[in-house]
Amino acid sequence: MIGFFTRHGDTLVAEEITRSPWSRRHLTGPALCGLLARELETHCPAGAVPVRLTVDLFRAVLDQPLAVRGDVVSKGGRATVADAAIVQDDQVRARATALFLATGTPPPERSRKPADEFPVPPPGAVAPGRAPLFRSGDRDWSHDNADHQNGDRKICWMAVLPLVAGEPTSPFECAAMAADLTNQVCHWGSRGVGYINADVTLTLSRLPSGGELGLRGENAVASAGISIGTATLYDRAGALGTCVVTALSNAERQVDLTAGDR
Repeated sequence: MIGFFTRHGDTLVAEEITRSPWSRRHLTGPALCGLLARELETHCPAGAVPVRLTVDLFRAVLDQPLAVRGDVVSKGGRATVADAAIVQDDQVRARATALFLATGTPPPERSRKPADEFPVPPPGAVAPGRAPLFRSGDRDWSHDNADHQNGDRKICWMAVLPLVAGEPTSPFECAAMAADLTNQVCHWGSRGVGYINADVTLTLSRLPSGGELGLRGENAVASAGISIGTATLYDRAGALGTCVVTALSNAERQVDLTAGDR
């Protein structure tokens, strides 16, 4: 199955599906988040799990060969921090940091559990490489963006395409790719998506199970062309983390999602 990228020696080359809806000369955020998670995961110590990923998307990553570099910033008994960067022509175009924590025994006290139930479509309703399913308001799941270009709350269900052709995609990489869609579920309104996210932060209490993930938009707080969007990431077993994006108004290049799948 084709992936977002193909390996060519020490570099990675993007496939057609990796191009951004904002500009065909640039690469899309979910694929870039996945690449950074892929590099960072190589620095995860045995017995630890990734619990936070923050990606800064401060320069457009071009549709050209790229390299990903990473290293460990700090390694302790319970916490490890690593950094990674996407590099083109010796210039850093996006960067990320990850926190890995050692797992342990939960404390004995009883804590409040969320009462929310997260909607899921029937098994096999979406396949890797196909556009995600969406729900909005009281509408049912649909691949047709025209059904959901409105002002209602959005929920997305996806099966993530392989990141690099010929390589298995890890649960952490899948979560990272899904997290960038927070901008879409939080800022997709009646005229399309008018905000572009400059970052994304993913927090995880556990890794996802299976190859399908849901993302429910929770809130968007906007002022003077800057908006903070938050969403809950979940799988068929329930909630597993939260996602936050900081987004800038991009009204002059608003993306009308009824013109094609993202």
